[in-house]
Amino acid sequence: MRDQLEKLLRPEQILTEREDLIPYGFDGTAMLKEKAIAVVFPETVQEVASLVKFAKAHKTPIVTRGSGTGLSGGSIPVANGIVVCLVRMDRILEVDTRNLTLMAEAGVLTQAIDDAAAAEGLIYPPDPGSMKISTIGGNVANNSGGLRGLKYGVTRNYVMGMEVVLPDGETAWLGNKCVKDVAGYSLKDLFIGSEGTLGIVTKVLLRLLPRPQARKTLLATFNDIEQAAQTVSDIIAAKIIPCTLEFLDQTTIRCVEDFAKIGLPIEAKALLLMESDGPLSVVTEETRRMQEIAEKNHAISLRLAANNEEAVQLATARRSAFSALARIRPTTILEDVTVPRSELASTVRFIESVAQKHHLTIANFGHMGDGNLHPTFLTNERDVEEVERVELAMVEIFEYTIAVGGTITGEHGVGLAKKAQLTAQFADASYPLLQSIKRSIDPDNLLNPGKLFDV
Repeated sequence: MRDQLEKLLRPEQILTEREDLIPYGFDGTAMLKEKAIAVVFPETVQEVASLVKFAKAHKTPIVTRGSGTGLSGGSIPVANGIVVCLVRMDRILEVDTRNLTLMAEAGVLTQAIDDAAAAEGLIYPPDPGSMKISTIGGNVANNSGGLRGLKYGVTRNYVMGMEVVLPDGETAWLGNKCVKDVAGYSLKDLFIGSEGTLGIVTKVLLRLLPRPQARKTLLATFNDIEQAAQTVSDIIAAKIIPCTLEFLDQTTIRCVEDFAKIGLPIEAKALLLMESDGPLSVVTEETRRMQEIAEKNHAISLRLAANNEEAVQLATARRSAFSALARIRPTTILEDVTVPRSELASTVRFIESVAQKHHLTIANFGHMGDGNLHPTFLTNERDVEEVERVELAMVEIFEYTIAVGGTITGEHGVGLAKKAQLTAQFADASYPLLQSIKRSIDPDNLLNPGKLFDV
């Protein structure tokens, strides 16, 4: 295999030794791993295309990978397959201030994109918790969200075009810089969130926005989770759409405070991180009204960030929730469900009851403003009996989520971890429709096979 790959790439772009392959055998998902026969690092779209043609000729599966931060097993290798890692395709090609767009290769870090936009007084809003290390290609593959999703939306809302290598090795450009375009099917939208099962995204054209003039951050704590949930409902009902509206339960608060040491009240049962951005007058008024709403719902403390440094510190503490929780037990399983906002309080209570029923530790945090929760299982994968209880609890949470009109994933994707639950959410003709799309575009089933669903 290596001899054949060296006809397409330089030797330093290829890994085939067992020890070298180990770091690429897993991603951020707990308890999932597999070994590829090779990992390759293309640097141009032509090299990606030649690798896909090679794989097609040899009937060899391909799994595309960025930084490996995924939480659904989407970039786990396939046995006897090749991992195509795009981290060396890491150039920002253009920042177009006339059209408010940015062109980047798939391996550019999400944070680097926002930094490049900021240098021009602009912002790239999607901000997944892993934005400092995740790649834009991975964000597109999973349609990633983030803390700013309530106001600004997710990755899909900012992709205007993309370059994609199809399963036959041909290259297509989908989309353009036009604000309005209804010519034909919206093909780029088909590839966003497809988790590498339909093609390999090598370049992305992104929409940017003017950077907000001002920002204020407010922290509110409560003695009861339902008070926090009601605060969220009341804020939305008051026609306030904050930039950020985040939730942490008591377990998460205590772990984050132990990790970040920023003075969070560990006696609180729930915490809301609220952030308004925009013109200063609007931000000031929105913050005042959110304070009033939190007080009406019996907040036990309110903390307004004194300056930008403190605001960044609070937001960074929220982003550290996963890392903080991972210090507690040997295995941390970060899940991802989204429910209608009207079902938030009942869903949080249900997750608590499931934890008690199965004698598990489940921390809970997430983007409460858009209904996206992250029940996080703190366990030990070597304890087989406990892991069985974890799996039962997960199924109950997924079933409840679907029953109340929710989705099994709001931003992490399906990958390997949730494909068994996808049939419950796509219970009608929509499931075979998914399969038929995959068959028509990738008839040999070589691109990320076995992810999302089986064909």
